[in-house]
Amino acid sequence: MTRNYTVSRRLLLGAGVKATFLLPTTLIAGLAQAATPGAEPPRHAPAHKASRPPPRLVVLDPGHGGKDPGAIGVSGTYEKHVALATAFELKRQLEASGHYRVELTRARDVFIPLEHRVGIAEQHRAMLFVSMHADALTDPRVRGASIYTLGAHASDAQTRELARRENSADRFAGPDFQGTSPEVAQILASLVQHETRVGSARLAHDLVGALGPSLPLLPNPARHAGFVVLKAADIPSVLVEMGFMSNRQDEAALRRGQHQMQIAQAMKRAVDAYFAAADQGLRVAG
Repeated sequence: MTRNYTVSRRLLLGAGVKATFLLPTTLIAGLAQAATPGAEPPRHAPAHKASRPPPRLVVLDPGHGGKDPGAIGVSGTYEKHVALATAFELKRQLEASGHYRVELTRARDVFIPLEHRVGIAEQHRAMLFVSMHADALTDPRVRGASIYTLGAHASDAQTRELARRENSADRFAGPDFQGTSPEVAQILASLVQHETRVGSARLAHDLVGALGPSLPLLPNPARHAGFVVLKAADIPSVLVEMGFMSNRQDEAALRRGQHQMQIAQAMKRAVDAYFAAADQGLRVAG
């Protein structure tokens, strides 16, 4: 039977080359035995009761803050306050499950440059990065949630305008593969970025499915553009627009604690679905 092996999102971690490969343990043992003359065939380890996996680290990024309020709603609501309140609620729900550890890029009303937000996720070696926003559009009739992943080109004019508003800088350095040739580094970087894009798209799909029953969504709610805050090379990342401050209905809903709780509940379901699918993939590969 042919088996598919995937490359982990962190390529060759440690020893200067940042990568690891997910291979079945039987294959690893077989390779080791073949490389050792006279070695006995590998023996299967006794079955053990499956242990609970360690908590997964998720980094939440409440948009804007400090001197940058983000969008200001038609009734004066600040995006930065809504984003932080909803991020705290999502953090509470994720941690209460016992399956996650959560870090916030900001836990109070302070300004943090976009590239620093990405750096925080990289520093903590996050497994997911979720940026939370409630922006504004020129058309006050547009309402609904939407989810964005990184793309070289915007999926539509509306998304292009959102990315332009969110991005204050566009500096990005790819993964650092010390001690490797340029050719190998390019291959490894391509593998990392491909897997990251796949993971980001899967999380976006899960978010659309989870948010849809609870919130109005934009048409074609899964979109993409060159958002600076999504440019972590090896961390699946999405930006969630929870609604638009330029729409009176969205703004009124986003101000309510109950609505923020609903958003957090839906986003937690999406995170659960993402990791459940990842665990299933590892079981198949192993």
